[in-house]
Amino acid sequence: MVFVTGATGILGRVIVLELLKKGKNVRAAKRPTSNIKEIKHSYTFYTESADDFFNKIEWIDVDFDDINSLQDALKGVDEVYHCAAKVSFNPKDEKEMYHVNIKGTENLLFACEGSDVKKFLHVSSIAVLDGFNEKGELDEDSDFNPKIEHSAYAISKHLSEMEVWRASAEGLNTIIINPGIIIGSGNWSQSSGELFSTFEKNSFNFSGGTSYVDVFDVAKIAIELMEKNIFGERFILISENKKYADLGNYVRKKLGLKDAKILSNTQLNLGRWLNIFFGWLIPQLKMATRSNIEAVTSLNTISNQKIKEKLNYQFIPVQESVDFHLNNYSNDKKLNK
Repeated sequence: MVFVTGATGILGRVIVLELLKKGKNVRAAKRPTSNIKEIKHSYTFYTESADDFFNKIEWIDVDFDDINSLQDALKGVDEVYHCAAKVSFNPKDEKEMYHVNIKGTENLLFACEGSDVKKFLHVSSIAVLDGFNEKGELDEDSDFNPKIEHSAYAISKHLSEMEVWRASAEGLNTIIINPGIIIGSGNWSQSSGELFSTFEKNSFNFSGGTSYVDVFDVAKIAIELMEKNIFGERFILISENKKYADLGNYVRKKLGLKDAKILSNTQLNLGRWLNIFFGWLIPQLKMATRSNIEAVTSLNTISNQKIKEKLNYQFIPVQESVDFHLNNYSNDKKLNK
């Protein structure tokens, strides 16, 4: 039995689907309020047998604050894919993010002790990477630097990684993957599922950029790493490094919209000062923090050489990924009108 946390998320649902395709028995974690009908609908984008695969999932409500709940979820389980996380760059979510990402991971790993779990894969983020190699790139050796200012999200993912490394040192077979922004279908209003709606709704963009990867690539690589027992390592999973404006305007053009205007550093820093004085009055200004401004105005080159060489893997090009998932997004919008 395989246990997948965050199974209602944009990545977790595809990991579940790919495991089912391989004939695995999958137990999937959800909240009591989760809309699993939305998961079933999104499977129609990925397979012609959506109903058949969806009906094979063993859904279970899990409370990550309750060790007994986690131990019950792990009964008969020998592999865990830990995808559950809170993703936000809004300061108001800091407390919840620390609790979900750090304490949730700690509790899950504690529940694994004394269980039948033999393999544990943890989904982290490229947000934890600091320090450039001789090529001026970030790679798997770019360790988190606590002396640098980070977003609360990056800190929470770093500290959750520390929990995994601790469990690894104590004998659990672990793998950490660090994906870029995941491009996928469904879950359109949460986390990286908001990618297309964000580009669509906002007539402004930023001068920096980040790294992107297709959800299928992340799911398939995660499963292959577990199958090949490649433990005690971390792997960056990205397809390409892209400027926000380039990708955003490509999406907007596909949706029949005009190019977005790029906000200057002066405008962004003005927002930060306004946040100091008026953030209590205008919630949107809360996002204008120093770490957020740094993130949206920089474009670091991130290397994917390690995983490409390890598995001889070829990533889906970003444009191809966007075309496929944006078409699903557009079709869903038409259905919901």
